[in-house]
Amino acid sequence: MSVFKALSDENRVRVLAVLIDSGELCVCQITELLALAPSTVSKHLSILAGAGLVAWRKKGRWVHYRPVEGADEVAREVYGLLGRTLGDDATVMQDVKVLKQILKTDPEELCQMQKAR
Repeated sequence: MSVFKALSDENRVRVLAVLIDSGELCVCQITELLALAPSTVSKHLSILAGAGLVAWRKKGRWVHYRPVEGADEVAREVYGLLGRTLGDDATVMQDVKVLKQILKTDPEELCQMQKAR
């Protein structure tokens, strides 16, 4: 049931789609992409992690999220379904384009910019 809850929000689907496409992103990069409050992004990521759809690792003060390596059958099906159905979605295509620009900025600088807002 937690997988369905995780996929019931457009922002969580967007995050999962870009993670599948990109591999791994820092929380500040995801926050910049979604243009949401860091606490809201953290809640979305927590729900995705609780559903077994993403994994995280901490590197210093940075937390990075990625699709689960060796994911269970349900997660693999979700990844495949998103890849097949969202490849030409306008929002996802825009997210991929915006993410390319975000990735040009150092995560520490990005985090500082976000704190200054």
